[in-house]
Amino acid sequence: MLRGLDPLLTADLLHALRAMGHGDTITIVDANFPAAACAKRLITAQGSDASAMLRAVLSVLPIDDFIPHPLLTMQVVGEPATIPPAVAELRAIATEAGAAHAQMATTDRHDFYRIARESFAIVATGDRRLYANIAVTKGVIRLA
Repeated sequence: MLRGLDPLLTADLLHALRAMGHGDTITIVDANFPAAACAKRLITAQGSDASAMLRAVLSVLPIDDFIPHPLLTMQVVGEPATIPPAVAELRAIATEAGAAHAQMATTDRHDFYRIARESFAIVATGDRRLYANIAVTKGVIRLA
């Protein structure tokens, strides 16, 4: 146990987050996502949902501010303008953590799968909501 850390931040997840460099991506996915087939490094968090996991990750991970869209969610197949409830909640959590709306975007299913496959790690949650998936690109911590 460590003070001040969200209990969802397991040793494996903290190790991955610390090992990531600027520009690396971590992808948080729902229970329907083919995480095991896509992951270079798979971290399982079946007792969590994507929203709680994103909140935990963003409590320690800086968001990249060198690229236009460091936060990507998956578009609804056939309805790219639709924002599912899970995506709306993920966006609200990112905003609470300091992300600007302009840093968030959506991408089609196949591009999201490619991003996930290229991610440093995938965190597979037990979230049963459709489209509860988000890719987060790590930024830097600037010294004052």
